[in-house]
Amino acid sequence: MKTVQQVMEDKKIKVLSVAPSSSVYDALKLMAERDVGALLVLEGERLAGIFSERDYARKVILFGKSSRETQVREIMTEKVLCVPPSATMEECMALMTDKRVRHLPVLDANRVTGVISIGDVVKETIADQRQTIEQLEQYIAG
Repeated sequence: MKTVQQVMEDKKIKVLSVAPSSSVYDALKLMAERDVGALLVLEGERLAGIFSERDYARKVILFGKSSRETQVREIMTEKVLCVPPSATMEECMALMTDKRVRHLPVLDANRVTGVISIGDVVKETIADQRQTIEQLEQYIAG
């Protein structure tokens, strides 16, 4: 199975982020434009948190807040699970399943280098299984 580094090399989008002072509205607009479900929240180059559709639904809509007036820092998830570039997709899947998260920032020496999503993990798992099936079919036919 591929490593996070190998998968990130194939991704077109590397890192999409907002500042903690950004409005929730601006963050949602960027997410819609780029068709992503989460953004990293960076203070300079330091990972401050992650902002997801789940954060919006649970912390803005349900509490009657305004997305134009609320800053990302007010509702972002601050405790973020991260993975190193050497992690495998299998390890990412286990972590995502166990902790019920859909996005894992990738940190290399405390520097953000990318994000792995549940979609990336599923895509790689399917490709890996397809390859295994093809190898087994060749073995049986061979």
